[in-house]
Amino acid sequence: MATRIRLQRHGKKGKPFFHIVVADSRAKRDGRFIEKLGVYNPNTNPATIDLDFDRSLAWVQKGAEPSDTARAILKYQGVMMKDHLIRGIAKGALTEEQVEAKFSKWLEDKSALIDSKKGRLTKAKEDAKKAALAAEKAVNDARLSAQAAAEEAANATEEVLEEAADAVEAAAEVVAETAEAVVEKVEEVIEEAAPEAIVSPKEEAISEAETTEVAPAAEEAKEEEKKD
Repeated sequence: MATRIRLQRHGKKGKPFFHIVVADSRAKRDGRFIEKLGVYNPNTNPATIDLDFDRSLAWVQKGAEPSDTARAILKYQGVMMKDHLIRGIAKGALTEEQVEAKFSKWLEDKSALIDSKKGRLTKAKEDAKKAALAAEKAVNDARLSAQAAAEEAANATEEVLEEAADAVEAAAEVVAETAEAVVEKVEEVIEEAAPEAIVSPKEEAISEAETTEVAPAAEEAKEEEKKD
């Protein structure tokens, strides 16, 4: 029976995680499997891998063919490296002591690389956090500056309006006083220039009546003179 080491998907949409399983090559991807070898979670940084090293190595030595992703995981964990070194023993190129020494050295180098990567990731997170705080501070400072400028402009506008209102009120008072003085002056001029022209309504009526009575009497006197 041909066997494959492959991933079996689990988790929810957008955040999957995978079981690393040994299954019949004819089985469906998420169908039945022979043995579970571990778990792979790509949602963390770096990705989390929990693998049974010895059982994975045993299945590789039995001829189980890994999928591309499973092969990358086994290689990352050193399974493929250990299998390669053990094949060297079968060929007589290496001894078991040499295999263990080489593999231990490989694990040390791999661990140093992983620690270095974690350090870079940690520093990158800290830098990103500092940058986010600086950006937030800049936004807050800009907001406070804008608020202060708006308050200052509002205060200045209020002062200008108050000054304008005071100026308008003063101007109105001046205009009123000037108009009153002009009216008084005009009345004085009229009184001084034509005091006799000012006739009461009663006197005007009497004068008109007298004129009306005198006119017929004058006409009668002229008629009598013509007769004589």
